Amino acid sequence: MKTVQMTLDEDLIKAIDQVSKQLHTSRSAFTRMALREALARYNIKQLERKHREGYEQYPVSHEEFSVWESEQAWGEE
Repeated sequence: MKTVQMTLDEDLIKAIDQVSKQLHTSRSAFTRMALREALARYNIKQLERKHREGYEQYPVSHEEFSVWESEQAWGEE
């Protein structure tokens, strides 16, 4: 691991310290977890953006999935 110096607002540090204490973890461990979660959310948003752009470039046609309608089993009607 590498030590990194950061500048944080005092109220943010207090909140982090309170939550870290409740979770029985250190400030550093909590911050690593929060940063990993933020990176995961960012990656998901990027994938969703690419997905959306793909469908904007190549929209779904009405007939695209209709071929599967006869394969669906909805139970007794």
